[in-house]
Amino acid sequence: MTPTPAGFESLDSMEGIVALEPSAPPALLGLLPRGAVVHAVYPGLLAAATIAMASTWLASHYTAPVMLFALLFGMAFHFLYEGGRCVAGIEFASRSILRLGVALLGVRITFGQIASLGLAPVATVIVGVATTILVGLFLARRLGLSPTLGVLSGGSVAICGASAALAVASVLPPSKDRERDTIFTVVTVTALSTLAMILYPVFATSIGLDHRHAGVFLGGTIHDVAQVVGAGYMISPETGDIATYVKLLRVAMLLPVVLAISLVVARGGGGGKARVALPFFLFGFAALVVVNSFGLLPHVAIDVANDVSRWCLVAAIAALGMKTSFKDLFAAGLRPIGLMLAETAWIGLLVLAAVKTIM
Repeated sequence: MTPTPAGFESLDSMEGIVALEPSAPPALLGLLPRGAVVHAVYPGLLAAATIAMASTWLASHYTAPVMLFALLFGMAFHFLYEGGRCVAGIEFASRSILRLGVALLGVRITFGQIASLGLAPVATVIVGVATTILVGLFLARRLGLSPTLGVLSGGSVAICGASAALAVASVLPPSKDRERDTIFTVVTVTALSTLAMILYPVFATSIGLDHRHAGVFLGGTIHDVAQVVGAGYMISPETGDIATYVKLLRVAMLLPVVLAISLVVARGGGGGKARVALPFFLFGFAALVVVNSFGLLPHVAIDVANDVSRWCLVAAIAALGMKTSFKDLFAAGLRPIGLMLAETAWIGLLVLAAVKTIM
């Protein structure tokens, strides 16, 4: 890793900046505030943005998950992370750009949407999220896997798929396996969510769930937001609306869950010497929920924030892909897949039991 040049030591604390380019920035950049930072990160950011655009184009033309395209393409360009000008920008995209995208997810949620569901779905979502993460931790230990993978996989299955995995990873302490576990979680949860989008609507109708109950089941069990929307509207507009609201309630759990994880990590880090930075992006998430709930955001602003959030998350996943090699991913083996299948089965059975008994 290239050492930070003299005069830029204070920039080491900036999120996502691992090492600045030792060469001086061009004259024009030198005149700008933080010109050295821009000079350091723009090549890696440009690479991540290019992969994000290519992935988005392919996903729109072949109706496939854009996150999966971004991951795979990013992994194909892993050589950019092995050294050179792109490293700092890739790190920046995988951390700071990621956190911006997560914060902007708050525009999707209002208190009115949560209240319209009633108490039973809200309680089901809270119990489902909490127990799925605990099940992930327990099974990870039993299977001889890292607690990091247990938290990442449990959070992604319980909350909102790839976005939740990225948000949780952003507050976990650095480790040699964290990037690999994050990539593995994103790939697996995306695949499982796509399968659920196809199979769960058929299952819900085959067991006789009405439109409301089917919406609660789909929104409470499928991992990614896009797949929930697709599955719900396969059955009916009413089912799609309810499934979307329930799913957004799970997305709202991102704030307390990631905040709790960051506090646990901070308390357990290095005998009290290690410290995790306060996750300010979560407060941005909460502020946008409040502002949106009071109707202070125009529809145009909400649409723009949603688009920016999606682009940020796709670019962040592309950067994470560039940080991980296929070799590292395949080295994980079959046990992590079994772990995520068990977590998916757990939340599915829990929500189905709640739909059948208390709703």
